[in-house]
Amino acid sequence: MASTGVDYVAKDSYNDRTVNVDSEKTPGYDTNPRRVSLVGSVKHYDSTHRKLKPRHIQLIGIGGTIGTALYVQIGKGLMNGGPGSLFLAFTIWCSFILAVTLCMAEMVSYLPISSPFIRFAGRYVDDAFGVAAGWNFFIFEAALVPFEIVACNVIITFWSDAVPVGAIIAIVILLYALINMLAVKWYGETEFWAALGKVLLIVGLIIFTFISMLGGNPLKDRYGFRYWSEPGSFNELYRTGSLGRFLGFLQCLIQAAFVIAGPDYVSMAAGEAENPRKIMPRAYNAVFYRLTAFFVLGSLCVGINVPYNDPEMTAAFKDGKPGAAASPYVVAMNRLRIEGLPHIVNAMVLASAFSAGNSYVYCASRSLYGLALEGKAPKFLTKCNKAGVPYLCVGVVLVFAMLSFLQLGENSAKVLSWFVSLVTASQLINFSVMCFTFIRFYKACKAQGVDRNTLPYKGFWQPYAAYYGLAGTFVMALVGGYTVFLDDFWNVPDFLFSYMMIFLFPILYFGWKFIKKTKVKKLYEIDLQEDVEEIEEYTRNFVETEETNKFNKALDRIFS
Repeated sequence: MASTGVDYVAKDSYNDRTVNVDSEKTPGYDTNPRRVSLVGSVKHYDSTHRKLKPRHIQLIGIGGTIGTALYVQIGKGLMNGGPGSLFLAFTIWCSFILAVTLCMAEMVSYLPISSPFIRFAGRYVDDAFGVAAGWNFFIFEAALVPFEIVACNVIITFWSDAVPVGAIIAIVILLYALINMLAVKWYGETEFWAALGKVLLIVGLIIFTFISMLGGNPLKDRYGFRYWSEPGSFNELYRTGSLGRFLGFLQCLIQAAFVIAGPDYVSMAAGEAENPRKIMPRAYNAVFYRLTAFFVLGSLCVGINVPYNDPEMTAAFKDGKPGAAASPYVVAMNRLRIEGLPHIVNAMVLASAFSAGNSYVYCASRSLYGLALEGKAPKFLTKCNKAGVPYLCVGVVLVFAMLSFLQLGENSAKVLSWFVSLVTASQLINFSVMCFTFIRFYKACKAQGVDRNTLPYKGFWQPYAAYYGLAGTFVMALVGGYTVFLDDFWNVPDFLFSYMMIFLFPILYFGWKFIKKTKVKKLYEIDLQEDVEEIEEYTRNFVETEETNKFNKALDRIFS
């Protein structure tokens, strides 16, 4: 039926005028009214489009954090600490991720804007703090893109090395460019299916573990928890006795700290989510519980399937065998003489690596876009194409992706490993920033009389959860490179590469503070209302479009 007239009046912030909006001609209120970021007397307009559906948001958080580490590199943690240490470390670290998630869920659900936690750091703490947080996150995400591209190439060589390395790298970069330059809904759709594949793989591996440990394997070997008692639950690392077992546990905890994430990837999609105040709270809850189940159960399954001293797994890591050859699951399948499944696992691991790199391109480009909106990166980076994609930011990230061509050189892999070591502490710094920013947000709400019960999402056990998350993530950032302090491991390059980002963060902070003369904002000076009017207007006027495709409609119901 044709539209019969104007349904509501909306304010177009870009032209400072009111416009008539027809909800049938503009389903979902995609005129968006343009969101504004004030930097001094200059206005920067957020021209991204809200096209990500609930099912996209739910799976983006899972897709961004589940990569090859859960299927392959987790075996190294098993070797270092044993099954008991691995399971305990992953379980403990999930509690810190819960604390970080509670902080982000409350702030982002209240104000779901582009690059939220980066911009919140500047708004609720200090502009210089936002600069340091933003550039730290951008460098971290952008630097990880070439490594996922290299991982894709290594995984493919599990089957054959006939395809030239340069061709594979070029194809992956081209695919990333196509996906991220199109409308954001295509990125969301791509990540949805890739993440769904990751979910099916980890669920399948958990089911495989349960069946095979009870004797459902070609050898009829009912091994159960055999490897928890022989060779044992806790392995000694670097030292003997209780100290060695503690160091083994600490190494597992460090691995868990770098592997398990989630709230940051969900948050980066908030500015392009449909009806975010409704779907973001549910997304945070669902993503945390699903990630906890996958990582905790995954760490348990690894220790069930393979002993920490398994010779095949040890040799695979030592020799750097390609693809899923070092995966504890593949090692278990080989031991049980299960054919075919290792190839399926490798194919799914390839999809995981590709998806993780795709998420890094998205998050890095959006973090750079958020910095540009706040005037902390060149203004020209705020330009978007007609589909609402910050294409110049995507282009900058793809330039970083070109570093993957260093793999063509004989010694380039070492250069790349140094580069990634340089930024591994960045994720923990990001989590610390999120928790500290929330503490400021919490205190500002209290000082300004804002009732948190009226917010779209209210995190429980606050602000204690924020202090718990801040303490845990900050301490882990400091101890992440502890091995360099052991007598027989000390060397200057490893020390610098392990702690460079920890040194760089205060340099960025105090450097911007000195140049721009910024100050830490007092609680009553913090603007809790900026951008809120636009979000509330969008929420009031949002008209949900009914999905006509029955298959997509079913998916929306399952993942909403």
